[in-house]
Amino acid sequence: MSKVDFLVIESDEARAESIVSALHFLGYHPQRGGDCAATDESTHAWRAVYVGTIGDTAEAERQFALLGDAASHVPVLLASDSEWAARLCAASSPFAARVGRLEFPLRYEQLAEVMRSLYARLLGGRRGDLRFVGESAPMRRVNALIRQVAPFDSSVLVLGESGTGKEMVARTIHECSPRRDKPFVAINCGAIPAELLESELFGHEKGAFTGAISTRKGRFEMAEGGTLFLDEIGDMSLPMQVKLLRVLQERMFERVGGNKTQRCDVRIIAATHRNLEQAIANGQFREDLFYRLSVFPLEMPALREHLDDLPVLIGEFNQRLARRGLSAVRFSNGALNALHQYAWPGNVRELCNLVERLAILYPHGEIRAADLPEKYRGRQAVEEVQGASLLALMEAAPAAASAEAAVNDATLLPEGGLDLKDHLADIEVGLIRQALDVTGGVVAHAAKLLHMQRTTLVEKLRKYGLQNSLAA
Repeated sequence: MSKVDFLVIESDEARAESIVSALHFLGYHPQRGGDCAATDESTHAWRAVYVGTIGDTAEAERQFALLGDAASHVPVLLASDSEWAARLCAASSPFAARVGRLEFPLRYEQLAEVMRSLYARLLGGRRGDLRFVGESAPMRRVNALIRQVAPFDSSVLVLGESGTGKEMVARTIHECSPRRDKPFVAINCGAIPAELLESELFGHEKGAFTGAISTRKGRFEMAEGGTLFLDEIGDMSLPMQVKLLRVLQERMFERVGGNKTQRCDVRIIAATHRNLEQAIANGQFREDLFYRLSVFPLEMPALREHLDDLPVLIGEFNQRLARRGLSAVRFSNGALNALHQYAWPGNVRELCNLVERLAILYPHGEIRAADLPEKYRGRQAVEEVQGASLLALMEAAPAAASAEAAVNDATLLPEGGLDLKDHLADIEVGLIRQALDVTGGVVAHAAKLLHMQRTTLVEKLRKYGLQNSLAA
């Protein structure tokens, strides 16, 4: 049975079923419970707790008291329409820093977003200690800039290549700001069709357009009092840029299909991987919106610009994997050298994905350069293979005399004769197996040892049925 990592306390069967189903879909292992104490799991084993409809406020507070100070690291999800949710989310509540709200009917996207926000707090540690991982000069500068801008409501424009951690910068700024107890709401402007983005940002009234079967809040309303993160702002259409600029200037908006003007109090953090100044020159981005957003520009360095942080980043990812039950990944010096030589077009996100992939493929033992996916190996893998081959030869030296004798015996023609073709095939198979053993089943490196083309070796592997000897 999978280890329980999410406690669900909900008396409403329909809601309980929907949240348990959603948690399973997102990879969690939820357990229904009527009480925070009614579970065999330690509070330290939970990744989160959901508390829904359970009665009056006194009963709800009793449930939270059962979590205790020992479980202060556990994030808590609340049904947003519960009578007592507002009290427990208030700034004066000891739970406010680790509480997220869920709206029903529940959507997977909403639950995933709330969980990402809560875990960002956990991974960052205590509020006063939130910082980006890395000891290099570029990352120290990023952390210093975050500290400088966080206390103020100034708009921030986070620049940098895809995968550098722009959303995490936005979350960290929010968590270090006076708005930390209010919502952090993110929206990817490039992932939503232009005709739907207005509704996503400002909400819509029932009947505003085909499919608008009910009134819906937009991201500005959801982020009220907190922070709105506009990711990939450079992909926003020009007509939508005009509407956004008006809201940023006047701090007022109307829902699509509505005529009631609503005021908004949100801090704006935007991000893009595009060169907005070039986009302005090309007529693809409004200059006035650019200056409104980039009061405080903050550029994230590409991973290739702070490769000295590789060991500490890998250590951070190992800690995250450990929370999910995966083994830590250990790299040989040769593997680390190979990673230092790689260009990392996907930046930190690519490194995170690689570490997780290797944790699954090699749950125990050390990762050598030859174990890395081919594009990460560089020349380091060839050098490791050559070193392994030399070591194998040195270890075989004491048996050289007997081996030579065996070879001489093998070249003697038996009295009754032999099938030369089969005999040579046996010798060839034996040498191919040895080359594959020495190189860990990597065909390209085995071919180098046998002084043949890789395609030639592949044909021989197919011919002799040796495909199972290949590396995974």
